[in-house]
Amino acid sequence: MIFSRKRAGSGRHARDEGAAEVLDSTDLEATPTRGPYDVSEAPEGVQRLDLGSLQIPAVPDVEVRVQADQEGVIQQVVLVHGDNALQLGVFAAPRTEGIWDEVREEIRKSLFADGAAAQEAQGEYGTELHARVRTPDGLTDLRFVGIDGPRWMVRGVYQGRAATDPSAAGPLAECLDGLVVDRGQEAKPVREPLPLRLPREVADQAAGAAPDGAPAPAAREA
Repeated sequence: MIFSRKRAGSGRHARDEGAAEVLDSTDLEATPTRGPYDVSEAPEGVQRLDLGSLQIPAVPDVEVRVQADQEGVIQQVVLVHGDNALQLGVFAAPRTEGIWDEVREEIRKSLFADGAAAQEAQGEYGTELHARVRTPDGLTDLRFVGIDGPRWMVRGVYQGRAATDPSAAGPLAECLDGLVVDRGQEAKPVREPLPLRLPREVADQAAGAAPDGAPAPAAREA
């Protein structure tokens, strides 16, 4: 399932360094100047692809590649621009503390167990994890980014030149900056992936185009 979003979204803004911290009573009116945003704080007037828990801003020449089952439930979301890619995931988190530090350490240990070296580095969103892994196509660089929000965490994995040179992320970084998370009010286990679904009209169109028992064909939205 492939969506190509060609219309411009909102511009990139400087990050509010306090956005990921727990606000005290004097900061209740503060709003972040850069995302990912909680749905309660998201700027209005921005065209976005609504995937349920994630809303992805439309950025020129960025393709949103979505792997979904016949019911429209999404297993994977990958944004692609040129030779660069950004895989996105969103997870439940506690109300009072972030989970990226723990998740990052688990990723590092998992990579080490698979024979891949990983090291931490400071990036725009705080501590990142940089790794080089072996794939059937050879060695591949990965850059893991985590952003803690109110009761959620967004994880992004950059591939391509953007994995080693953050300045090459360009439109993909703009998508991350404008991402909106709709956590919902339901109680969920910590680290459980938040539900992602195709828009109903897209899921119906794809399911109707597929023969019985066959995977839904790729669709494109301009």
